[in-house]
Amino acid sequence: MIRLPPQLIRLTVGVSSLFLLGSLVASGQSPRRIVTADQINGVYKFERNDFRVLALGHKKLKVQFNGEWMTRGGYPNIGEAIGEATIDGNVATFIPGDTTKCKITMTFLHNKMIVEQEGMDADCGFGHNVMARGTYRRVKAGRPKWIPIPK
Repeated sequence: MIRLPPQLIRLTVGVSSLFLLGSLVASGQSPRRIVTADQINGVYKFERNDFRVLALGHKKLKVQFNGEWMTRGGYPNIGEAIGEATIDGNVATFIPGDTTKCKITMTFLHNKMIVEQEGMDADCGFGHNVMARGTYRRVKAGRPKWIPIPK
């Protein structure tokens, strides 16, 4: 039996862990972790957009998106959505309203949320150039106040 020095063992374990993490990232997968309601409830902002998120239990979230894109003339194009998302670990999936070509994926990290959007602005029912994607910072923790969306 060959005995390895402890430093070499730690180095080997560290390199193996980095290789595994690198493999997950390269394959498009990210390690998922469990998050609590206290860690995700609140208001998140990115540029002129915000998300309001509330954990409902049973792997469900109430989600509201309010987006805005300013035209060259200074007039806003808006996009709004409210509904339920499902969450698995720290990754939630939100499909706005009756859309079929739009999927918003929200990955919750410490006091921030990374949002990816599949589908274009119109596919999601948003105004021209309004997109949900971005890295949002949590600006208020706790139960969010919902903004009424006109019907």
